[in-house]
Amino acid sequence: MHRFLLLASLLFVSALCAADKPFGLPGMKHDIEFAKVGDVSLTLDAYVPEGAGPFATCILVHGGGFTKGDKQSFIKPLFEPLAKAGFVWFTINYRLAPQHPWPACADDVATAIKWVKAHAADYKADPKRLALIGESAGGHLVSWAGVKGEGETHVAAVVPFYAPHDLAVQVKRRNALGGLGGLIGTEDLNDAAWQKLADISPMNHVKPGLPPFLQLHGDKDETVPLSQSVTFEAKMKAAGNSCETIAIPGGIHGMGGWEKLGSDYQAKLIEWLRKTLK
Repeated sequence: MHRFLLLASLLFVSALCAADKPFGLPGMKHDIEFAKVGDVSLTLDAYVPEGAGPFATCILVHGGGFTKGDKQSFIKPLFEPLAKAGFVWFTINYRLAPQHPWPACADDVATAIKWVKAHAADYKADPKRLALIGESAGGHLVSWAGVKGEGETHVAAVVPFYAPHDLAVQVKRRNALGGLGGLIGTEDLNDAAWQKLADISPMNHVKPGLPPFLQLHGDKDETVPLSQSVTFEAKMKAAGNSCETIAIPGGIHGMGGWEKLGSDYQAKLIEWLRKTLK
């Protein structure tokens, strides 16, 4: 009996350790510094397929309400599908609020885009076939980069998962700033705060000539409602841009549970990327 309990304990500890280990595959490179801002080292992990390349490329931006998470959290369910499909991909860290308020996180995504383009040849990446993929807060950040990007920061495609495109709408829903207070540098819901929320919402910067967008969003998401993606799609199309939305039946906030619903969202994502980045 004691031996059985000891074995069970060892297996449990091993499982915990395995869960904490960073995702690894042949072709993975970890903790590459792409920028240093003050005393903050910004790092990314990279996956490079076998073969000559150059390959279509993705930059992944994790969520976490702008205040938590890292390059190996939340967005992890996309790592293996993208690797199996033969994409080069990079998953990045960015500075978090409240220690680093806006525009630190947005600046870091822009810096990552420029870094990937500058180092494309080292990773068999194709800078002309570069897509941004982000979830939740990371979805906001890739959409921001998509609507604001020009020149060195322009990308070929953008894929936000359950993104809060209109931060003022998010705050009105709960009548509180929550973690967004740290992002904009105030906890007071005053006129200046409302203006800041509007200013940094991708919804308010849609214009003609943007890259194609694919949105994925659960229809049972109570954190960021599906209406955010529906409204963004309508605004994008009104401006003459390409934007599609895939609603996940029964999907809540976070892609981690979507496979249990029998969703084929990963296959649809790969199909869209291949078509868009051909």
